[in-house]
Amino acid sequence: MKFSKKQVLKDIAEIIGCQYVGSDDFPVLGMNEIHVVENGDIVFVDHPKYYDKALQSAATIVLINKEVDCPDGKALLISEDPFRDFNKLTKHFRPFQFSNVSISETATIGEGTMIQPNCFIGNNVTIGKNCLIHSNVSIYDNAVIGDNVIIHAGSILGADAFYYKKRPEGFDQLISCGRVVVEDNVSIGALCTIDKGVTGDTTIGEGTKMDNQVHVGHDTIIGKRCLIAAQTGIAGCVIIEDEVTLWGQVGTTSGITIGTKAVVLGQTGVTKSIEGGKTYFGTPIEESREKLKQLANIKKIPELLKSIK
Repeated sequence: MKFSKKQVLKDIAEIIGCQYVGSDDFPVLGMNEIHVVENGDIVFVDHPKYYDKALQSAATIVLINKEVDCPDGKALLISEDPFRDFNKLTKHFRPFQFSNVSISETATIGEGTMIQPNCFIGNNVTIGKNCLIHSNVSIYDNAVIGDNVIIHAGSILGADAFYYKKRPEGFDQLISCGRVVVEDNVSIGALCTIDKGVTGDTTIGEGTKMDNQVHVGHDTIIGKRCLIAAQTGIAGCVIIEDEVTLWGQVGTTSGITIGTKAVVLGQTGVTKSIEGGKTYFGTPIEESREKLKQLANIKKIPELLKSIK
């Protein structure tokens, strides 16, 4: 998330009440998670395992729970609880906006777009030309929908990321302030759920078609002209490259990449990154020919046991 105007380090430290390392006027342009940070961004880190990754990232302001040497060209915000203070900044710079109308006055809707009854279109949503939004669709704040998009009944775009920190008293949610971006000529089936990014975008690429009851997790990027069949569950921070096919009831773990033109057969668990141009099946996932050979050999086990006896 980029701020609407440039901030400075001293002011950010005052918002969250923490000490800092760096000049008072050190520029702060936004805040993001580690996988999408850029120059001028704040990134938070609260575990020693990830200190080096955060300090060496593209982010120039590190919100951290330990006093460490500050790398050249960067600044530090020293916090007792970076997770909590990252949430404070989210609430300050992108607070929740209440809406009491079905279609926000700040929404922009293109020529030729049809919106069926009982839809909710949130604040600052942009919808392009010649779209068809069927009944009972909810599009949360700040979403961007391209031209010629079809969204079927009951789908929800922009729900919060499933991202929690375990505390002694329960689970603490990391507040989402990102967006959902749907490019041109996308079709989204009925009862699909696409979560917004924590600080960045969850993106559905141009020409992609999604069946009913598909879930897409936060910050996932789906490429162009993909086919995703019913009851598929895609975790957060996944990259699905162009022209990938995911058949029914496929599930993925987070943070992986599925290569261009890969085909994943039904009920496969994608537990790791996979190369493009191949067909895959099974859990744990393997190339389909190898997995089917293994299953055929398993069927021979009773016969082999009889021959041993």
